[in-house]
Amino acid sequence: MAEAVYAAFEVPNVVTGVVIALLVGLIILGGISRIASFTEKIVPIMAGFYILGALAIIVMHADMILPAFEMIFVGAFNPKAATGGVIGVGLKESLRYGIARGVFSNEAGMGSTPHAHAVAKVKHPAEQGLVSIMGVVIDTGIVCTLTALVILTTNALPTGLFGAQLTQEGFTIGFGNFGTTFIAICLFFFSLSTIIGWYYFAEANVKYLAGKKGVPVFRLFVLICIVFGTTMSAEIVWELADVFNGLMIIPNLIALLGLSSLVIKVANDYEGPFLHHKASQYENKRIR
Repeated sequence: MAEAVYAAFEVPNVVTGVVIALLVGLIILGGISRIASFTEKIVPIMAGFYILGALAIIVMHADMILPAFEMIFVGAFNPKAATGGVIGVGLKESLRYGIARGVFSNEAGMGSTPHAHAVAKVKHPAEQGLVSIMGVVIDTGIVCTLTALVILTTNALPTGLFGAQLTQEGFTIGFGNFGTTFIAICLFFFSLSTIIGWYYFAEANVKYLAGKKGVPVFRLFVLICIVFGTTMSAEIVWELADVFNGLMIIPNLIALLGLSSLVIKVANDYEGPFLHHKASQYENKRIR
């Protein structure tokens, strides 16, 4: 986010970090209700704008859509052939980074979002499970695919840029200078909502481990990390994210295996008695 803001407005990274820390501080002091109120309004709006912007660029470069998909499928098994050696990685590295970025995008299997799903008010737990699955579909299946197509159809990949700057270059080629600003604004709100969401998850853990007395210290630690994080290189941030994501996945997968029989039981109950009862209620109301 800091790099994208700097590319668009030449604001020093540390200044962006301080501003974000102040905004996050104001929001998290309001508790879960303010966190939920902020994210439920900002995220859908920004996601909608981003999807429309990406679709517009892809349509503008419609003649490159088929070659882009060809690069994707060829690149999955032979990255050097797909990119002309630009990336310089083999199949092993392609799989490693593909899985890591996929996990970073949708967090499926990481155990990072049960805190949010657990407080949802639904008539059956399986309903919230389906909502969780849709998050993966929208995030990775739609948003990330559109991002990849923007980069490939605009031929931004050979520029050698990395991370947000690469996406920014694709949108700049498509929209001109406005593309740089567009991505900076989108990333600003996406990142802000992500920081706030992850803070809430972490706070729940801190309360469980250290009680409420540990929350103020943790809040200060988070705000310092936000500022410090904007001064680090994107490569180091990605490596740290991969390490800590991996550390989260290991215990969570063990827990998922242990709970698999319960999940099957809940799913069968939802698909059988629960839906049948719901359908019967609807039919009775219709007859009345």
